[in-house]
Amino acid sequence: MKLILASNSKTRKDIFDLIGWKYEIVTSKVEEHSNATDPKQYVIDLSKAKADSVAMQIKEKALIISADSIIYMDGTKFEKPKSKEESFQNIKKMSGKVNYGITGVTIKDLYQNKEISFADTTEVHLKEITDSDILWYVENEKHLLNRAGYSLAGKTSIFVDKIVGDFYNVLGMPVGKLYSKLNELGYKISDFEMQK
Repeated sequence: MKLILASNSKTRKDIFDLIGWKYEIVTSKVEEHSNATDPKQYVIDLSKAKADSVAMQIKEKALIISADSIIYMDGTKFEKPKSKEESFQNIKKMSGKVNYGITGVTIKDLYQNKEISFADTTEVHLKEITDSDILWYVENEKHLLNRAGYSLAGKTSIFVDKIVGDFYNVLGMPVGKLYSKLNELGYKISDFEMQK
């Protein structure tokens, strides 16, 4: 069975590699846009658009998995920052507060002509962070321009007080829930080819 990850995200690839699934990468060619005001619907819309774009690019049957992630807090969607300054401001706003990692996932099953979309939310409680620590962070974090300007796979980890929910969801793929949804489609872990 061909498994396609519709993402070039390093952290999503790392998660699939951790499980050991054999997969191919085909990236979306669609401009990401949604008018949804609800953050869960917003990421679901974008994940569906990515899955549809990849389905149009390939000729053969496949199981396509796409995802989109944001950080959400106080009614604001935090997307990838475009600069160190923007990342600094994002982290400053989140200092001492709870922000929510929200990932929308679409599984487009071209074998059965079925589709499942869902969203998962994880609470990230950040400690109070001084301006000097934020400045150090933006100068030293190599994943700075990732979602919202922080990466739990990087140096942000030292500022985390606690996480409530799926850690991998904040990295961009709620893999436990993903597997549950694959089960709903009738798949089990042994159906997937493993990396050699």
